[in-house]
Amino acid sequence: MSILKVDSLRKAYGTLNAVDGISFAVQSGECFGLLGPNGAGKTTTIRMLYGYTPRDAGRLELFGLDIDVHLREIKRRIGICQQEDSLDPDLTVRDNLVGYARYFAISRQEAQRRADELLDFFALQGRAKDKILVLSGGLKRRLMLARALVNQPEFLILDEPTTGLDPQSRQLLWEKLNELKKQGLTILLTTHYMEEAERLCDRLVIVDHGQILVEGKPRELVREHVGHTVLEIADPDQQVRDFLAREACRVEDLDRRMLVYLDDGDELFLRLTRDVRTEGCMLRPAGLEDLFLKLTGRELRE
Repeated sequence: MSILKVDSLRKAYGTLNAVDGISFAVQSGECFGLLGPNGAGKTTTIRMLYGYTPRDAGRLELFGLDIDVHLREIKRRIGICQQEDSLDPDLTVRDNLVGYARYFAISRQEAQRRADELLDFFALQGRAKDKILVLSGGLKRRLMLARALVNQPEFLILDEPTTGLDPQSRQLLWEKLNELKKQGLTILLTTHYMEEAERLCDRLVIVDHGQILVEGKPRELVREHVGHTVLEIADPDQQVRDFLAREACRVEDLDRRMLVYLDDGDELFLRLTRDVRTEGCMLRPAGLEDLFLKLTGRELRE
């Protein structure tokens, strides 16, 4: 069953096509990733999904309901953790949850019960009476995620939930998101952390310039477009380049570094390090970051 269906979605700002006719579906119980470089159209897409940004064209359905007709019902059934910190600085940690629950017409008694459950789940009970201004970035992100769950949503939208967190905080959030997945919650995730996407996402799309480049399961996409292994060669000389040219490999030449994409690189690696170059060569498994950079390029984005 598809929780979300996106069909030919478009949004333009003047001459800029921020979202240029993308289509995808998110199935019940899966974590679906929306990846892309800065300016690719991810956040614009997310904002259209919950009605914050009006779309120019295309069709959106959540839970089988048309967003134009059933927006209030849809908002009641989804949770949203945005990039920006939107916590109320005048309220305590616990009151941020209780107060937010009231927007969903949840009784005060039930709101307090849910708040306490979420504080326990995200290890925030000891900070329940603290004001927001004294919290670290990691604690705020945990509270933002807790708040997104206070209405017990069927579909959770996470827009870069771990950006700027230290490794400990990021690991804790990953553990909690995996627990939520096991409970059957459907998740849509945008992230710049490829490790995060590999750990959490069952399927994903990579978008750039408002269009979808690839869609599928992370490991299958990596194997199809990159290979099983990557041979990295630092400061390659002409002898190395000639060797690789004779082997007819898939090579990305970055001048001071060469990347060789291989289905099985053990034998080639051994011959290279034995006959041509003994230092500066590394063989490693191919990953989602290799795929991401190969498809979207390595230049910096403004």
